[in-house]
Amino acid sequence: MEHPVRQAYFDEPTVSDAQRITAESMLHYLPGKPQVVPPRLQMQDVVVHLFSHHTIAEPILVPAVIEPLLVLVLSGTASVEERSLGDEWETAIVQAGDFFLTNTQEPYEMRWQTQGCDTFQVMHLYLGLPLIDQAAREVLGQHAASVTFLDISGAQDDRVNFMLDQLRVELIEERQPSPLFARSLAQALAVHLVRTYLDPRSKARRSNALQAYKLRRVIEAMNQRLADDFSLAHLAEHADLSEYHFSRMFKRATGLSPSQYFIRLRMSRARELLLETDRSIIDIGLEVGYSSPSHFSQVFRREVGVTPSAYRQA
Repeated sequence: MEHPVRQAYFDEPTVSDAQRITAESMLHYLPGKPQVVPPRLQMQDVVVHLFSHHTIAEPILVPAVIEPLLVLVLSGTASVEERSLGDEWETAIVQAGDFFLTNTQEPYEMRWQTQGCDTFQVMHLYLGLPLIDQAAREVLGQHAASVTFLDISGAQDDRVNFMLDQLRVELIEERQPSPLFARSLAQALAVHLVRTYLDPRSKARRSNALQAYKLRRVIEAMNQRLADDFSLAHLAEHADLSEYHFSRMFKRATGLSPSQYFIRLRMSRARELLLETDRSIIDIGLEVGYSSPSHFSQVFRREVGVTPSAYRQA
């Protein structure tokens, strides 16, 4: 099966990590009002949004997202143009069943024009890095390094189509959605992506990355001390490396510095507590290391896109 592949940047990132946002924050960068999966149905490592798009004549800048992004066209037809910054436009005519896979570390530009209809509907699915890493270990072995995917535009894949549509039905249309069933679909989809769309150059790019077993050891240490101050020395010790070499190898493995990854873990835990418990926001902030409620709210909004109270009430 041949797939249209978008040009991506494969060397060291030239933009700051602040330009790589979380999945939840993407809502603030795309036009149109999305239908968001109700918070009580959201799962860790799985974020789903539905959009109805009108024609966009002026290009929009799409930030790079930490998590791999899958977009499935649900209905309608459109001419979609994309380009890396400063490059030529590349065009794909898409219709229901076509999908996009984005895993670039660089922002890019998009615009689109509907054809024969006023709108076309799409579904966005973001798969968390822990879910991708789990799939990589399943497919490639327990010592597999972190992986990256090819960037795909307007391709057809029956398995991707089926699993994404089943996720949509389960999370949006079922009267009593099952998080277990939905997560199983997401896991199966992650395995399929690793099997089918793995970037063959990712191994070379990760050759100097932190080994998978050391990465898991470090992340486990992070999760055990979310309430404590970040300590680079403590984590480097778990990896049996100097702080300097640990920082470089960790970033090569994850795309983030150790401190940034630590913040992502804190916010992931905070989101889980906000949705699944009635504990106060102050208590939740304390559990993930923020003694100041205002500081917790500030960091949460920066990383997630909304305040903790707004996230809980959405």
